[in-house]
This record gives sequence, C-alpha cells and structure tokens, in this order.
Amino acid sequence: MKNDTINILLVEDNEGDIVLTLEAIKQTKAIKNVYVVKDGEEALLYLHKQKYFADVTTPDIIFLDINLPKIDGKEVLAEIKSDNKLKSIPVIMLTTSSSGEDIVDAYNHYANCYISKPIDFEKFREVLKVVEDFWSSIVQLPGHISN
Repeated sequence: MKNDTINILLVEDNEGDIVLTLEAIKQTKAIKNVYVVKDGEEALLYLHKQKYFADVTTPDIIFLDINLPKIDGKEVLAEIKSDNKLKSIPVIMLTTSSSGEDIVDAYNHYANCYISKPIDFEKFREVLKVVEDFWSSIVQLPGHISN
C-alpha cells in the first residue's frame, strides 16, 4: 500500500485544531487527501454520501473529535460502527479530552484508537507521524484491497 493515496476525513469543529492538524498531516510522508467537516451532522452526511456530499470519496481513515456541535463524536462513532458499509473504516479518536469515561466509551463503540492531542505542536506532529507510519506503511486498509 506504500504508493496508494490515503483519504482522510477529519471531523473537527475548532478552526485552530483544524489548521494544526492539517499542518501536521502535511509534514508526514504518505500521499493523502484530507477532507474536513466541522460537526457530527456533516460527518454523517459525508459518510452516507447525502446532500452536497453525494460524490465524495469514502475515507480510508477517520480522525474524529469527541466534542462536536449538532451530533457529538461518540454518536458519530456509534453510527459508523453500526453501519455495515462504514464499520470497517478505522476511526481514530483525536481529541483534547483525556477523560477516562470518554476513552472507555470510545473503545466500547469500537474506536480503533484514542489519542489525546498534545498541546505542543512539535509533539502533535510527532504523534501524527507515528499514526501515519502505522496506518500507511504497516496496516492494510480495507479500501485498498483489490478483489
């Protein structure tokens, strides 16, 4: 999969976090397309290819914040993992919350991993580099399997 493009859906409502995440992702080696939606309702419309998202690319990986307007990240995660067409997409909870309850809830709803965002940009970039290395070089993603 090393030469394949990775399609990432970033679900984040905080403009500053969006900029930091995009900058950190840009500095990683993998070839990727990043799509951004800013609330849980938009995320579900995107994933179900509804309304103005009818022609979007299905993401290979989802970076999902917990604290989102309209529909929170836990509800989005629960819907993704209960949908047969979406449940195989890895969901990485990428959030400022380090609450034990949030972590347990995320894994109970089948999050693939839970990352509390470091405040320091350099540490955040390092975390995303490790995530990128793992998901682009080691893991075989379901969207990249040819039958």
